[in-house]
Amino acid sequence: MKHYTPTNPERWTGRASDQAQYLHEKVALCNLEKEANFPDADQTFAILGYACDEGVGRNQGRTGAVKGPDAIRQQLAKMSNHLGEEIALLDVGTIGCPDGNMEEAQSSLAKMVSQLLAKNTFPILLGGGHDIAYGHYNGIKKFLAAKGKKTTLGIINFDAHFDLRSNENGNNSGTPFYQISRDCKRDNTKFKYICLGIRKDANIKALFDTAKELNVSYIEQQHFNLHHLSNTKNKLERFIRGVDYIYTTIDLDGFASAYAPGVSAASPMGFSPDMVLECLENIIDSKKMISLDIAEMNPKYDPDHQTAKLAASLIHFVMHQ
Repeated sequence: MKHYTPTNPERWTGRASDQAQYLHEKVALCNLEKEANFPDADQTFAILGYACDEGVGRNQGRTGAVKGPDAIRQQLAKMSNHLGEEIALLDVGTIGCPDGNMEEAQSSLAKMVSQLLAKNTFPILLGGGHDIAYGHYNGIKKFLAAKGKKTTLGIINFDAHFDLRSNENGNNSGTPFYQISRDCKRDNTKFKYICLGIRKDANIKALFDTAKELNVSYIEQQHFNLHHLSNTKNKLERFIRGVDYIYTTIDLDGFASAYAPGVSAASPMGFSPDMVLECLENIIDSKKMISLDIAEMNPKYDPDHQTAKLAASLIHFVMHQ
């Protein structure tokens, strides 16, 4: 399978116990190039890496996110396991981009996401640049189309950036949601997108104009905090009511650099983990979330693995709700 690499078991190590007390003792590694029998479980989480920062480089960002997936795995492995025996945790490997062909990597990612959803798993994708979103979205779209029923997919993005840049001069980590909007227009489907944590100092005026033109909902960073939690939840719940399924994407560069220094575009003027956890709880409670990804993990700039630990904690929270 092009672009695909099974996960090295050394990425899943930690303190040993005799009762699967830690996630490295719970996880099962699957090589999808071989016959992979998925467990018969009440619920299955499938971890899939996207080792690509080609889009970050094209977007003039600082590269290094190609090593993000394994950095997150290594921190998640050490965390306590509270999952019941009826819940399965799989690591199904990584889609890479060794030749710089990001578009092919995105296509491979989409194919695998669709396959994972068809096997009744909940995909958790680890990036990698935020160009992960275009491949991820297309995999979900393909899966929903195969169901034969017209549905509305909503995208919830925790991010400082709209990532609505035009792809007129090529695709990159700043264009995925613009590309999705163009595809929706072509397919005559609704583009339902909300972005939480937008910063004016990180988005030029033209991007706000694009967001308005595309009817994108957003909450600016200065209002995305616990002091405004009630208003945020009301807006989020209205968005959730208007869609059938939810794809959630968390760009780690939306967090303040005090929490997430190891990203492609760090800033002290970001949001806090507490605010994201509050919103995630609402999203999960809706029973509409179909898939999740974590983007822009850059271990090259991550002292004491702080950002990787944050990413792993977010995943741990989602799995244990």
